[in-house]
Amino acid sequence: MKLIITESQKDKIIEKVIFKHLDKQNYNQLEIKDKIYFVKNIGDELADILSDKSDGWCVISYELVSFFSRVMGIEMFDIEEVIGRWVEHTLQMKVKYINRVLAIYYAIG
Repeated sequence: MKLIITESQKDKIIEKVIFKHLDKQNYNQLEIKDKIYFVKNIGDELADILSDKSDGWCVISYELVSFFSRVMGIEMFDIEEVIGRWVEHTLQMKVKYINRVLAIYYAIG
């Protein structure tokens, strides 16, 4: 049996898989000033995602983007866009800009 999947169907499947994976991470959202850090454990030094409420920036760790890119065989830019939509959905706010960095450090206080 041969399945034919259109580009729009492919995009929806990719988004669904990434959203489901990120939802399962049960991220702790630490709000410090106007920034929200998505961390797996409260004591962690690094965050996977940072969202700045004041200007709409979304910063995603290289490790997270790279993981999805390797597993799914999709360009990193496309992965960033999907993660940005997940942040919009999760926080109910608009993401205007997306950036990828090697590490997102945060400090409480």
